[in-house]
Amino acid sequence: MTMHEIILRLVLASFVAGIIGFDREFKNRPAGIRTYILVCLGATIVAMIQEQIAIDSLKVSLAHPKTLEVIRSDPARLIAQVVSGIGFLGAGTIVVTKHSVSGLTTAASIWAVAGIGLAIGMGYYKIAIAGFIAITLILTF
Repeated sequence: MTMHEIILRLVLASFVAGIIGFDREFKNRPAGIRTYILVCLGATIVAMIQEQIAIDSLKVSLAHPKTLEVIRSDPARLIAQVVSGIGFLGAGTIVVTKHSVSGLTTAASIWAVAGIGLAIGMGYYKIAIAGFIAITLILTF
């Protein structure tokens, strides 16, 4: 992965999360633009690290065939931790009182933005853009 590709992914993550975060902040929701950008950037960074670990493991295995039995790289391990970890962050936005529950949409949208960040970090731009459009439409209407 080139530095250009890394920067492109980080800028795209900041842009799409910033738009969603701006909408939430404008509507005075518990999480705003910075939170959404940080969640998306964090997920993007984790996905890029996971991708690089897989590439590096493959390179070592090809260069040293005897290590094939020892070196393992699970391409979903770090990503799975993002999916569950963001759930805890989102739970912090949910407020339950005797008569109402609020913050569910914010919690769900934080989790969804992490998914967009993972897609961007893995280079799945079409999925990320389609997800961004869907999330934006759902939060707008």
